[in-house]
Amino acid sequence: MTTTEAAPFLLTKRRIWTIFGALIAGMLLASLDQTIVSTAMPTIVGELGGVEHQVWIVTAYLLATTIVMPIYGKFGDVLGRRNLFLIAIALFTLASVGCAFAGSFWAFVVFRALQGLGGGGLMILSQAIIADIVPARERGKYMGPLGAVFGLSAVAGPLLGGYFVDHLTWQWGFYINIPIGIAAFVIAMVTLKLPTKKAEKPIDILGVLFLSIATTCLIFFTDFGGDADFGWGSVATWAWGAGLLAAAAAFIITEARAADPIIPLSLFRNPIFINASAIGMVLGIGMFAAIGFLPTFLQMASGTSAAASGLLLIPMMVGMIGTSIWSGLAITKTGKYKIYPIIGTIVMGAAMLAFTTLAASTPIWLICVFLFVFGVGLGLIMQVVVLVVQNAVPASQVGTATSTNNYFREVGASLGTAVFGTLFTTRLTENLTSVFTDAGASASDAANATATIDPSVLNDLPDAVRDGIVGAYADALAPVFWYILPFIAVAFLLSLLLKQIPLQTESGLVARGEAIGGEEAERLEAEQRAAKNGERVPAANADADSKTE
Repeated sequence: MTTTEAAPFLLTKRRIWTIFGALIAGMLLASLDQTIVSTAMPTIVGELGGVEHQVWIVTAYLLATTIVMPIYGKFGDVLGRRNLFLIAIALFTLASVGCAFAGSFWAFVVFRALQGLGGGGLMILSQAIIADIVPARERGKYMGPLGAVFGLSAVAGPLLGGYFVDHLTWQWGFYINIPIGIAAFVIAMVTLKLPTKKAEKPIDILGVLFLSIATTCLIFFTDFGGDADFGWGSVATWAWGAGLLAAAAAFIITEARAADPIIPLSLFRNPIFINASAIGMVLGIGMFAAIGFLPTFLQMASGTSAAASGLLLIPMMVGMIGTSIWSGLAITKTGKYKIYPIIGTIVMGAAMLAFTTLAASTPIWLICVFLFVFGVGLGLIMQVVVLVVQNAVPASQVGTATSTNNYFREVGASLGTAVFGTLFTTRLTENLTSVFTDAGASASDAANATATIDPSVLNDLPDAVRDGIVGAYADALAPVFWYILPFIAVAFLLSLLLKQIPLQTESGLVARGEAIGGEEAERLEAEQRAAKNGERVPAANADADSKTE
């Protein structure tokens, strides 16, 4: 690839840390928003009148994120990642403005989908850029802090979300993205200095189209199948299923013939890539389903406020931050990674088993223990799986492999959220309707009350009704965790089969010949600095030059 810079791109330690700071800003923007929305969701759906459709808030974001991940990954490989990263920040920030001013539930869902288009880029490009600038052998100590950003924002997000809901309005959860987004954009524009490229082969437009159609059909197929109004016997459900099969077949045929496919089929001949991506997908099915609805459970089933539910998530993030950083440092020190997903899946399985016992009467301190254990398991797996995939492919495919791995994880997350979310909301709607009809409401009044219930009105209801609502949430969500356990078991078996190979010692940019790194980069920068200041070349370099002569 030919870069637009005439001078060699020097990957010095100072430049690496400067770029890393820009990535942290972008990741903070996306991850903070996710956790704020999770905490505020019961209030949002209550005010906008969409309790029975609340799964769409999560599904719309995940669907959009999933669709664009491979696009960002591939385009970053062939065009460079800097401009794409800026576009992702701008799109996410503008969509946040739309969410804040949405006047209806479905308008809010549309803007959440647009946020997903930006959020997918922030996630993929951050991981790919780290692979570009840091060798796999040293990458763990950088990916650990990136994972910790998720943990930090998942502590701050619920606290902010809870504060906004309890003392301001839920819209402030999106107003806050505006200054953060602007700051992240400015930081990235100033500091994210990376080589740019030109595509040498035609862009795989058909591949992008068929992959987007297949992903959309997949999500709608699962949503319609789990929906009470359609179900698995519905013609509409299987129409989406047929569309999925047709689009998937067209995608595979297209990729086999494309000059530069969006997802090269050669990746699926790499056993390590297949194994690590399968782990991510299986975990995505259960993990995001659990995370997405835990704040709802904590607010409604435990009777806590939005702010309190945010505080209750702190133990999970403490566990995740701790093991994410620790595992990253340990991998950098030893060069070994296989043991961490194995231990992580065991720990997550134990946490999921504990979640099945949740009830309105479960003590708060015990819920905190469950959440801490869950976070410990997450921190041992999420960043490690990405590192394994990046290490198993050529440097020219780092972005594509990273995005494809994340794509399958997000497919799992979308499936898990759609299926388990539908199980939860369907059962919840039935339970709440029963509570209101038992209290003497008509069927239509019960339906209206169910669609607009939110935590702020609980204390205004009669004791019997309030207790019934709390019990309805507990009875709807806790059993869902039993369905997640088998997926954790599959992830454990896949972790046992994961192959350990040596970690690469060159960063992506250096391996592709797009940059100079290590001691040579430091030496050349010192020479350039000396020449700029009119100084003599440092003695060590002068000696080296004299020896060369």
